Amino acid sequence: MDAASEPEGLYARERPPGKSLEARLVRRVLSRLGDPPIAFVLAWTGERIVAEGSAPVAQLRFADRATLLGVLSDPRIRFGDAYSAGRIEIEGDLIQLLQVIYRMPPEGHGSFTHRLADWLRRPARNTLSGSRSNVHRHYDLGNEFYSLWLGETMAYTCAYFPTEQASLDEAQVAKMDHVCRKLRLQAGDSVVEAGCGWGTLALHMAGRYGVRVRAFNISRQQIQYARVRAREQGLEDRVEFIEDDYRNISGRYDVFASIGMLEHVGRENYAELGRVVRRSIGPDGRGLIHSIGRNYPAPLHPWIERRIFPGAYAPTLSEMMQIFEPAGLSVLDVENIRLHYALTVREWLARYEAAVAKVRSMFDEFFVRMWRLYLAGSIAGFEAGTLQLFQVLFAPRESNRIPLTREFIYPR
Repeated sequence: MDAASEPEGLYARERPPGKSLEARLVRRVLSRLGDPPIAFVLAWTGERIVAEGSAPVAQLRFADRATLLGVLSDPRIRFGDAYSAGRIEIEGDLIQLLQVIYRMPPEGHGSFTHRLADWLRRPARNTLSGSRSNVHRHYDLGNEFYSLWLGETMAYTCAYFPTEQASLDEAQVAKMDHVCRKLRLQAGDSVVEAGCGWGTLALHMAGRYGVRVRAFNISRQQIQYARVRAREQGLEDRVEFIEDDYRNISGRYDVFASIGMLEHVGRENYAELGRVVRRSIGPDGRGLIHSIGRNYPAPLHPWIERRIFPGAYAPTLSEMMQIFEPAGLSVLDVENIRLHYALTVREWLARYEAAVAKVRSMFDEFFVRMWRLYLAGSIAGFEAGTLQLFQVLFAPRESNRIPLTREFIYPR
């Protein structure tokens, strides 16, 4: 086989870079980014550009000049859109590629242009009406869609793997028990849950721990699904699913729980959430908030915010304190289980890929590739440490009904 007919696979020999203006531009960008182990292929010239001395983890094949120039000018938005549209093909390990990208120095971060772009793309507001619209765009894609890959529990939050060999469903049940032990649930307790998804945790608490639960959610499809599950499990008398915003929670409870909702609250509403918690549990209650987070303040990736999670934000621990400190709530325990979330999303992605034909028939190819990129990017974020998963246990500052050790959290 001569060089002209050599296939352009991941490990094909590179053509000498720099013959075209586009190739020289790519070479310059790679150098500025520290020569990451990524190969670029320009389909219209046949050139392949790789940083010197690096073995690429993956290869990006750009279909045309306009796609390349668009991604180089606005990578945070246009890369995801170009991949979803099939104008970029990725050969190699997608998750490894995204980990490399996440670990790159942020191009232009802190510059006026970067700050202006962030301002123009500021997340959708989480007002009462805005939150409902944001939730509808993500969670009301259809219960059938989510049932294809979430598993039997229909839990769309981080699982807790007692061993790496545990199944997804076993790990989701273990997560719920982990939360219930932290909250020291006792038969007869009253619980309010803010943001209940498809009702998994509320039904688990009521069925296994004998508590009464009022669960709030503004996704109509999720609430309807949860109510059906409650009837099927004979728990209608112990669990009430309410289609309403967390800001409208009323009444007094022993326990406040929120698993995977804080990401949709918005920093501007943290103090109000703290007031809701405080009036809900009074001087003697306890609570837990479970949320995706970060080590440093940063907006959600703009492509994820635009295409997947409008209005979402992952807070730092210091930002989460804006919930607790003004409301006189004391933090009792903080656990970071980010690697459990990486394992969880790997399970979701495998199930998603197995159901791709069905997903394609429900939506289209753009949607298939968009959600593949979102799930793979989530794995990469948790494994690279750009995303965290915090569980924060708390109680009113005046409460002394607090265990002296942490032994109660872990089963014997």
